[in-house]
Amino acid sequence: MTTAPLAFITGASSGIGQALAARYAAAGWRLALVARRTDVVEAWARAQGWAADRWRVYAADVQVIDSIVAAGQHCIAEQGLPDVVIANAGISVGMDTAERDDLEVLRDTLATNNIGLAATFHPFLSAMRARRSGRLVGIASVAAIRGLPGHGAYCASKAGVVAYCESLRGECRGSGVDVVTLLPGYIATPLTAGNRYPMPFLMQPEEFADQAFRAIEAGTSYRVIPWQMGVAAKLLRLLPNPLFDRLLAGRGRKRRRGEN
Repeated sequence: MTTAPLAFITGASSGIGQALAARYAAAGWRLALVARRTDVVEAWARAQGWAADRWRVYAADVQVIDSIVAAGQHCIAEQGLPDVVIANAGISVGMDTAERDDLEVLRDTLATNNIGLAATFHPFLSAMRARRSGRLVGIASVAAIRGLPGHGAYCASKAGVVAYCESLRGECRGSGVDVVTLLPGYIATPLTAGNRYPMPFLMQPEEFADQAFRAIEAGTSYRVIPWQMGVAAKLLRLLPNPLFDRLLAGRGRKRRRGEN
């Protein structure tokens, strides 16, 4: 009997991570779900009616390297080496560099969105290379393409995800391990619910997950979802800086930590 493939997904307690878990389960995959709020994930997974041997939940905080590395090691011990690893866990908080406290926001954002992503991949990379198969998926954002006022921490971190995954892809070339970078546009999740600015091409997480699943299965190296947001972001990239700055003048900014 063939064992179903295994997907390891961080940030599985809500939003994109939860939608991806549901999509992979619908395709017959086994799941290794990682979150800080394990009770939330376990209650949600049970409500789906999945067989108990199809999923496991691992507690980890991706900001803490030893925590997420241990979760990966436990996954290998209990379920085997995953076929796909999706580093989805991330945070998005507004910042103002003039505010001392917001330097902590920048530190925490980079620790989660960048170091946490690399630490998520770490436990699996050598074994995937030895097996000569596997996919490592980094969830970036269209916010990586241009810096947005008030979003310095988030934009910097997601630009870092794109550059890191591109570097890793080159390192994995010829090893059988694919590196996939996905850049979501605006997805209707708790992360975007409090945004105070227009969100063009807003997409439901289930629709994103379906398109992401197909891109990952195809081994696509880089994909913006939805494609319309990718076109818009690329056009913004082409704008001269003075015009870009004028266009964003007065745009609403993401709430800072503790701001109502």
